[in-house]
Amino acid sequence: MHTASFSGVQDAARQIAGHAVRTPLIESPALNERVGGRVLMKAETLQVAGAFKFRGAFNRISRLTPDELKRGVVAYSSGNHAQAVACAARLMGARAVIVMPADSPKVKVDGVIAFGGEVRMYDRYTESREAIGEEIAASRGSVLVRPFDDPFVIEGQGTTGLEIIEQAKAAGAAPLDQLVCGASGGGLIAGINLAMAALAPHVPVIAVEPRHYNDMQLSIAAGQRVTYAPAPGTICDALMTDRPGELTFPINRRVDRVETVSDAEVAEAVRYAFHTLKLVVEPGGAVSLAAVLAGKVETRGRATALVLSGGNVDPALFAAIIEDRFTPVA
Repeated sequence: MHTASFSGVQDAARQIAGHAVRTPLIESPALNERVGGRVLMKAETLQVAGAFKFRGAFNRISRLTPDELKRGVVAYSSGNHAQAVACAARLMGARAVIVMPADSPKVKVDGVIAFGGEVRMYDRYTESREAIGEEIAASRGSVLVRPFDDPFVIEGQGTTGLEIIEQAKAAGAAPLDQLVCGASGGGLIAGINLAMAALAPHVPVIAVEPRHYNDMQLSIAAGQRVTYAPAPGTICDALMTDRPGELTFPINRRVDRVETVSDAEVAEAVRYAFHTLKLVVEPGGAVSLAAVLAGKVETRGRATALVLSGGNVDPALFAAIIEDRFTPVA
């Protein structure tokens, strides 16, 4: 059985080359002045399908056999993995069925359809997306492409970390003092941890979650995978997985610590990204920036890398946030 590893991350970089975008590591003088240090932002908002998820999806789907591709793929996701799988499947000539919660942002549902994916809606509060996905895969003979608990997906996401290390060195910011990354099921930060453990083992990796959706924080404290208490909702729809992945959690136990951010702090980061950085970042993709802006990560006199993991935001929500009409719930 294939196990996620650093050598696998290196192989994934070769596999996705020419298909995924080598996104820029952006630095803003205004942000540096505000926080008193160097902040280098990995703009995965500019990735294919608008989020880092394409890296893992393409790494996984491009390795399927011709027979597997003929039988198609199935995925479950609130949006970014959904679009990434639909896009990668189209590039590989496979059909894709995507199981999405009924409250998914319309922009993400539309994105899946635009890439040729078939959408199957479900109620995230009363139905199991895993069970639905497995049932569809079994009935059609399709391959289930999990959003984070797949070694090839983890390794694909880890190419983000490889690029950050290389680009930080080119920018004269190596060695980094810290790396900040959002966390949900943990695929992205697990892949990054594989890269950092091999290439920059002394650089702390700090995870960030929405305040009431802090399953990684609780799980690391408990030493086992647990979920959060019933939560009031969050604008970070991409970060609502109820507990860390079975494969990702052991890797992510090496994180230095986990910080949480409120919806108000996330909204401020989305506004700042738009008005100052001139970037469109979705709430779930802005949590690492939110932690920096809120002072939850010490940046003064330090070189900090952070990941802006996605930019697929609902237009109405985005307008409300940047016009300061958004009222946080969490």
